[in-house]
Amino acid sequence: MEKICIGVDVGGTGIKLGMFREDGTLIKKWDFPTDTSDNGSHVLPDIAKSIQTMTEESFHGKAELIGVGLGVPGPVQPTGYVEVGVNLNWREMYPARELSELLGGVRVEVGNDANVAALGEAWRGGGEGAENAVLITLGTGVGGGIIMDGEIVTGKHGLAGEIGHIHVRDGETEPCNCGAVGCLEQIASATGIVREAKRRLAKEKERESGLRAFGDKLTAKDVCDLGREGDALADEIMETVAKYLGETVAMLCMTIDPEIFIIGGGVSRAGAYLLDKIRVYYDRYMKISQNRGRVVLAELGNDAGIYGAAKLVLG
Repeated sequence: MEKICIGVDVGGTGIKLGMFREDGTLIKKWDFPTDTSDNGSHVLPDIAKSIQTMTEESFHGKAELIGVGLGVPGPVQPTGYVEVGVNLNWREMYPARELSELLGGVRVEVGNDANVAALGEAWRGGGEGAENAVLITLGTGVGGGIIMDGEIVTGKHGLAGEIGHIHVRDGETEPCNCGAVGCLEQIASATGIVREAKRRLAKEKERESGLRAFGDKLTAKDVCDLGREGDALADEIMETVAKYLGETVAMLCMTIDPEIFIIGGGVSRAGAYLLDKIRVYYDRYMKISQNRGRVVLAELGNDAGIYGAAKLVLG
């Protein structure tokens, strides 16, 4: 009888699942929409039903489910307690305990989704083989995850890895979604890049730039693409983004000293164009030693979460 585990990446709009062999081989992956109605009470039962259905269809009762890993949005305390499940309408619950009960007592491990994605990238992605790694995800927001000695670092209150809310810029007046001002997320996220671009366009009204052609439909990808193609204003905006990312990486390097920094999320699709800029500023702010963590791109894309969730179980 084959032993399998399931990695689950729970998002506010969709839930991704992956079925893995005990050796970490991905057998299949699938997804379905997240039903957050009724205070998110359908999320875990839907996951349990999907796991049971897919396992039966795939193995017809001839596989042993050894565990399920669960990555969820929001801080997860070491006890598994989730005070708030961001975008899921969850409040004060123990999702691993509840899912285990729904699956008849199967072992379930839970972690914050960004931390779990970091574990996946360190295991089978851009940081493969690294025991100490930091993932910085540049998406709608800026997420992060810290892996030390092969284990997720959550901190006492589940707040470790909230890299997007490190203060990096004085003089900011608009509040971040977290309530603070001057957070990295306000500059280096996809949303932040667009906001930065619109600010510059409004301030420098006479300056020519291909960015103006996009109007209100401007995206972070547009800024990255035009910057790479030589649009001066777009390139300056990406320089600003890279400056604060490089500064943050340097601070993290001198705080936790990982083997590797992994840059992921949609904005990371800018590739070497962005990565080379980050490295310039990392070098500028990190002078104490040349023997330090490398900065690389993530490789697993949207699958990082399911890989990391599986790793929670496989150890």
